[in-house]
Amino acid sequence: MPGEPTGELIACEDCGAVYRRRALAHGEIASCTRCKAVLWRHSRLGLGDWLALALAALLVFAIANAYPVAAMSVGGAARSATLLEAVAATWRQGYALVALMSGLSAFALPLAHLLVLLWILVPLAAGRRPAGFAPATRLLEWLRPWCMVPVFLLGVVVAVVKLADMAAVTPGAGLAAFAALMVLLTVLGRLDAHALWRHAEQAGVVAARIAPAAPSHHAAGGAAAAAAAAAHGAPQADGGSDLRPQELAGCHACGLVQAAPAAGAHAHCGRCGAVLHARKPDHLARTWALLAAAAILYLPANLYPVMTTRGVTGSSSHTILGGVVELWTYGSWDIALIVFVASVMVPLTKLLALALLAWTTQRGGGASLVARTRMYRMVEFVGQWSMLDVYVVVLLSALADFGGLMRITAGVGAAAFGMVVILTMLAAMSFDPRAAWDNPGPQPIPEPARGLPPAPARQAPG
Repeated sequence: MPGEPTGELIACEDCGAVYRRRALAHGEIASCTRCKAVLWRHSRLGLGDWLALALAALLVFAIANAYPVAAMSVGGAARSATLLEAVAATWRQGYALVALMSGLSAFALPLAHLLVLLWILVPLAAGRRPAGFAPATRLLEWLRPWCMVPVFLLGVVVAVVKLADMAAVTPGAGLAAFAALMVLLTVLGRLDAHALWRHAEQAGVVAARIAPAAPSHHAAGGAAAAAAAAAHGAPQADGGSDLRPQELAGCHACGLVQAAPAAGAHAHCGRCGAVLHARKPDHLARTWALLAAAAILYLPANLYPVMTTRGVTGSSSHTILGGVVELWTYGSWDIALIVFVASVMVPLTKLLALALLAWTTQRGGGASLVARTRMYRMVEFVGQWSMLDVYVVVLLSALADFGGLMRITAGVGAAAFGMVVILTMLAAMSFDPRAAWDNPGPQPIPEPARGLPPAPARQAPG
């Protein structure tokens, strides 16, 4: 095992700086003095409150998927569609990949996220450690980025606006339920795996500090890390340490800070058993490979039609930009602007921003580190919103299906566009922004800045 972890420390996930965790007053947040990232916030919600929110979200989720999100009528005929009916219609049209991406990100994965969250919260609220707590929290973190209910909600709004000029369109009860679900999931989004482990620490069902263990054969390099920790002095709660950031690692699964394994070594967290590494191995190679694949698919995603409309007067195909122009022509300039930003600007910006981050990190430049880290956080935040057009196509395919009178079907461009979104999200997850901050010089473990909002603080050495 890699040295002695301590529950009084917290590692910034964006720059790798290590801080002492301390209590915050109501309304305060703790921010990193190096990269200005928010480390943790004061929260008045206890485990019982989080459990109530999760149960409410599951109930609203059931309502949102049981009722249609919209209804459309043409020439006396009417059609309505729930999310699952829209996914099924796209599947029947032969676009299985588009249906699969939509069904997973808007239904299956959000449902799995809520069920896993309840699996953890129910026993924790009762003062018990959940069965399979460690793998459950790892699964929860894997699911979080792929739950795209807010994007789907915006997709419904865009689809309704597009259809409003063709026929009578009425929002359904499912749309209101999805709006309520978006609010609940946004609040629950603050309850990540690290927060759950901190709640478990406070409930006394998991240890905040683990006694050191002897290194094993399978953790080659763990002994070297422990020796480095001993040589520099183990971090104590009442004073600084000259451990370097590279010699401490926060577990990505449970957040516990411990001595990091040597480069290329294989070690596991002393508390939850997750694979432990100071930095993501080969992160630049994976990032470049995923960006190259996304760039290749970006061309067909914009050149091929994302949907085809067939009616009594003929048929027409629409690319992403064609859909934006159509919305603008109909007078919906605000929706056209949203679609243009989400479906054209965001994917291109993500590709260019990630390429710039990977290139500057590979060169080893230390300039504008704060700005580059903020750019990375922006890329992560906007990642899923590019899925907007995929949801719009899926909903239009289900609602505008009136045989020879009117029919909208998905196009090849929709599948390619969805893959661009997934690949750029994977590229952002593969990239490790901490690598740009690495510095061989020693530095103390500082106190985080705190306040509301986070006030500019003195940058830590290194």
